[in-house]
Amino acid sequence: MNDIKNIFDISGRAMASQLVRLNTVASNLANAGTISGTKEEAFRSLKPVFETKFADAFDKTGVSTVDVVGIERVDREPVRAHMPNHPSADADGYVYRAAVDENEEMIEMVEANRQYQNNVEVISTLRALMMRTINMGK
Repeated sequence: MNDIKNIFDISGRAMASQLVRLNTVASNLANAGTISGTKEEAFRSLKPVFETKFADAFDKTGVSTVDVVGIERVDREPVRAHMPNHPSADADGYVYRAAVDENEEMIEMVEANRQYQNNVEVISTLRALMMRTINMGK
């Protein structure tokens, strides 16, 4: 049973999902420069998994929103670099840099920020319209 009652629920869930997206971007950017001694230990980007949630009366209302149902690691190979003097280097002198594309993460951050702002605008507009309606009755 999806308890989606109104536009505030829809925007609230969407904003919460974008906040998770922004947190994963922050984590990815914070770990972008990390170096590991093995391919398996190297950091890989995290991405949230979104799922559309439909209202119980979707057939009648058409109301739906989004929730984060998980966070998964991106299946991207870490970058192998020859750094024989690095303390984490393997026997052949290689280290593995985090599998994070900073440019991709910056784009994700801008998109998530815009989505969040859009939902804030929806709530602000709805609130203003509700206040106008209340003031009409005075």
